[in-house]
Amino acid sequence: MALPIYASPLERVWYYTFRVLCALVLLFLIAPILIIIPLSFNAEPYFTFTKEMLHFDPVGYSMRWYDTLLTFGMQDPGGERGWAWWGDVWENAKWINAAKNSIIIGFFSTVVATVLGTVAALGLSRPEMPYRRAIMAVLISPMIVPIIITATGLFFFYSKTGLAGTYAGIVLAHATLGIPFVIITVTATMVGFDHSLTRAAANLGANPTTTFFKVIMPLILPGVISGALFAFVTSFDEVVVVLFVAGPDQQTIPRQMWNGIREQISPAILAVATILVVISIALLATVELLRRRSERLRGITPQ
Repeated sequence: MALPIYASPLERVWYYTFRVLCALVLLFLIAPILIIIPLSFNAEPYFTFTKEMLHFDPVGYSMRWYDTLLTFGMQDPGGERGWAWWGDVWENAKWINAAKNSIIIGFFSTVVATVLGTVAALGLSRPEMPYRRAIMAVLISPMIVPIIITATGLFFFYSKTGLAGTYAGIVLAHATLGIPFVIITVTATMVGFDHSLTRAAANLGANPTTTFFKVIMPLILPGVISGALFAFVTSFDEVVVVLFVAGPDQQTIPRQMWNGIREQISPAILAVATILVVISIALLATVELLRRRSERLRGITPQ
């Protein structure tokens, strides 16, 4: 919002002071990211800026830590980089295996969380739904309860049911953490939903299934996709639950980073963090585009 020409001197001072404060808060929040990204290109095995890096000497920069993500754990990391070498990367590189596990677990947990969260949000959006507030509080409790408590409870429960140390157990645990995000985003989308459209579809002879997929789903799709993206990011970034529930061979990227910090400090962790930052920015940009699309569909001018 632009400063009006009739603003008083005090309003002008507050106008610029407020923006300076916002800029300082933003800088405080993104400063760790701004430091991690250049450090991931450090040619030396240090977590600090070398003299060459500070002087922007090309000698001080290298892609060696990104290359380490491919070679760490390989049987023949120094071999000729042909099909056999890439096959070795795919089968034995620890970071690649961790990435595969994270993507597989994240995908299936996102599917489960999106389906269950969307169904729950549709039910909670109905005015005749009894005990809506109590049910909503229970469903979003994984967002509020400290993650260590949730992980401990899942560990004891899965130990009794045989799900501990299985991929199914990890998927269900991550889905539990992702469902609240889906419920919140879909419920927010349903706030402006015109239920007269569903009644009109019923009057025209459409059954509930046809009404859902032809009328409701296209309108709430941006909210569903946004919730799915948040659920995927939650699963992709989760380490505490994995430490409690997963087996020793079920390494994900956050767990591999945790092990790297405990066992050997390597700037390869910074390279992974940089890649995760890029992925997060892409997902957040997608969420913003979906938000703007949802506003256009609902006749709201994007801000």
